[in-house]
Amino acid sequence: MTDAPLRIAVLGGGTAGWMAANLFAQAWGGEGGRRRAEVTVIESPDIGIIGVGEGSTPQLRAFFKKLGLAEADWMPRCNATYKTGISFHGWSERPGYAHYFHPFVSELDVHTEGKFFQHCAARRAGVDLPADPDRFFLPAYLAKHRLAPLPVASFPFDITYGYHFDAHLVGAVLRDHAVWQGVRHLPVKVVNVAVGEGGLVEALVAEDGERITADIFVDCSGFRGVIAQEALGARFLPFADNLFNDSAVVMPTPADPTGTNCHTKATVLSAGWAWDIPLTHRTGNGYVYSSRYIDHDAAETELRRHLGLLDSDTPTRRLSMKVGRLEQSWTGNCLAVGLSQGFIEPLEATALHIVQATVEGFIDAWQAGNFTPHHRDAFNATIAARYEGIRDYIVCHYRVNQRTDSEYWRDNARNDALSESLKALMTCWFTGGDMLAEIARQNIARYYPPLSWHCLLAGYGTFPDDSRLRAPPDGAGYDMAAIDDFIARCAANFLGHDAALARLGVAEAA
Repeated sequence: MTDAPLRIAVLGGGTAGWMAANLFAQAWGGEGGRRRAEVTVIESPDIGIIGVGEGSTPQLRAFFKKLGLAEADWMPRCNATYKTGISFHGWSERPGYAHYFHPFVSELDVHTEGKFFQHCAARRAGVDLPADPDRFFLPAYLAKHRLAPLPVASFPFDITYGYHFDAHLVGAVLRDHAVWQGVRHLPVKVVNVAVGEGGLVEALVAEDGERITADIFVDCSGFRGVIAQEALGARFLPFADNLFNDSAVVMPTPADPTGTNCHTKATVLSAGWAWDIPLTHRTGNGYVYSSRYIDHDAAETELRRHLGLLDSDTPTRRLSMKVGRLEQSWTGNCLAVGLSQGFIEPLEATALHIVQATVEGFIDAWQAGNFTPHHRDAFNATIAARYEGIRDYIVCHYRVNQRTDSEYWRDNARNDALSESLKALMTCWFTGGDMLAEIARQNIARYYPPLSWHCLLAGYGTFPDDSRLRAPPDGAGYDMAAIDDFIARCAANFLGHDAALARLGVAEAA
């Protein structure tokens, strides 16, 4: 370690690149830190950003708080809305389970999640008790009634939430904030990566011949992985054996004239699923599908039919997805972040969450190693485990689907390319085991907590057939009318979503 500033070069802007730059500047940009850093983002003006209407997990809220950016500072600029969770439609053909809601876990859930878990356990054991997750959690009620997750000041609980936003505009907000923090923005095109004999990157070479040197190179160049994969040969591990989707077709539609939803919708189609992401000025729509089961033209036609726009001249965009991860996110003096690091299909909107976890984890590891790569192996193992934990949860959506109407869904339901962790969880659920104990045994609640696993498996109706259910004994179960009343009375403390956006200034900006 020396007193010289640490030089960090980020190749690629977009949301991932500018998130990384902000986090580095936040950690190491000040005069009073253990080590100062000079951060440069190299962003080609000719390369577009892969971005459409996008959703986030609640970790993005913590990210903006960390930067000191209030919602009024960035949401109006990005046509952003609030997100209380995701509603899933058509993932099960079982009667009574046409849809369910996956809420973001918040501190209020302590009053109802235990009751939900007990009802799930009873129903798995064949007792006829209600176990629909939507009735047990406030975010589902907020979503149904289009209420923003912002309580009045007298309500003593914080409600966890994420956002929907225009991805390109969020990148611009983060760029402006990073430059304000002292990050250098270099709009040039990189044509070569100079690698030394020791396997470390020496410089990025711009098309005008300029050599951009640094101590740490951050690869945010997208699916190509210009530094990590192309120059350093980092190994990519595809997930195609149990995540079939590799393509998407996207198109916007006008905003819903009846009001703005505060949740993402994920609706089953023949070879994948369609998203519906509400922004203030439009709705973002897309069809995530597998090209092994449907071609691009047919997918576009199916999306248009789903939206009732078969005869519309609204243009679409087609995207290819490279689903998988690098074996090692940190190779030599290069940290891969964003699409160059890996991508799990967008079903649970985890992309920005992984960016944040990667950069923050790298900062912690670099500092803990006294600004050396001493903890690189442990860091890589931690990030790999996060990818695999998220992957298991997404794979489970497909594996336990109860659809029989297309080859795609039938193949997903019989796919046995499952991790040992997921096999153990599924076995525990279907044999009536203790899910809380199994999740604790595997130490995987840091990826998805027990509430999420229960909502997924109960929401699909993965219970004994109704004809096999027995009546509950006297005194069994909880009073659902009391739970409904508790949720409704809590919800009385929340503004309508559109009213909350107007107060924030988002609606006017749109």
